[in-house]
Amino acid sequence: MNINNKHPKPLFMMPLRRCGSHALRLRLNFNPEFYSPYPLHIVDIIDVVKLYGDLNNDTNYFQLIMDLIGLQNATMVKWKGITLDPVTIFEAIREHPRNIHRIVWEMLFQAGKHFQATVVMDKSLDSVHYAEEFVHLFDDIRFLNIVRDPRAQVNSMNKAIIYDFDTLLNTTRWIKAHAAARSLIQKYPEKVLTIRFEDFISDQATVLRKICSFVGIEFSDTMLEISQSEEAKNLSQMSALWESNGFDPISANVNKFKQSLTMDEIAIIETLTTDYMDLYGYEKLTPAHAHINDALFQEAHQKSTVKRQQAWEQLAKGKFYDYLLRKFRNDYIQCVKSRLLKKSAVTE
Repeated sequence: MNINNKHPKPLFMMPLRRCGSHALRLRLNFNPEFYSPYPLHIVDIIDVVKLYGDLNNDTNYFQLIMDLIGLQNATMVKWKGITLDPVTIFEAIREHPRNIHRIVWEMLFQAGKHFQATVVMDKSLDSVHYAEEFVHLFDDIRFLNIVRDPRAQVNSMNKAIIYDFDTLLNTTRWIKAHAAARSLIQKYPEKVLTIRFEDFISDQATVLRKICSFVGIEFSDTMLEISQSEEAKNLSQMSALWESNGFDPISANVNKFKQSLTMDEIAIIETLTTDYMDLYGYEKLTPAHAHINDALFQEAHQKSTVKRQQAWEQLAKGKFYDYLLRKFRNDYIQCVKSRLLKKSAVTE
């Protein structure tokens, strides 16, 4: 069942974080017709949905709506100037197909309508694995596929507390995300615009014009003045992951991975992503014949677990608000899960 009842045009950015997605989102947000708040990243809670039971039950569905609004309030970056009402959301979609994605999009639609936006974008890139469900929900859905050199992206992922702390594991995640994106592109090529982040770095205006044309909004030179963005300034101060968002991308950083990754790590990335590197025009530095086996994966998981614990400890000693805000969100999700498990145990 497709739905298109005067909502802003939905745009979904994919397929994986640490691709320069905030840089694009922040600039597009300069256009008053475009609305894209900090994403909910529901992949962190989606495995909990089954605990709600049958979503055709109004009580279960309304509870899920309330919990997603709670998740928005628990996230690091609030949706400025908007208060979402669970009753309004429920009444708007009670007759529509019921799932977590429809709720999230309605939250975005209502926030976007508040600001009179004609396009709303969800930057929850990791939800790419559920993106085909969006096509069945909305006739007018469009997808913005952001590609970044896998060596540079994996290098960035290795330092991010949201992912693993290992090149092999993050490269595997990269492949799965891009495989999902390619599947979508092959089925719905007219709905997808692919942008290389390196092209954006070298010519921001051209890339932004292309995106604006794709979604039907006007390009403005103000999009290039990122230093004037209060949102970008605030975001860059909140977390080490976002420090670069307050200024223009630096071209020299395109090859920064060469100083951070070993040649063995580069070989692993190039071996596993070789087809994608060829597809998107990235030149390899190695023969791309790394030997990868189960033992290597086991070792990677062990090292990543240790480094993750160390990263949380370092975060707690560093930017305390970064640590506490991330922990609060994690705690909120665990509280929701515990409540649902307790309810399930009582009813069984």
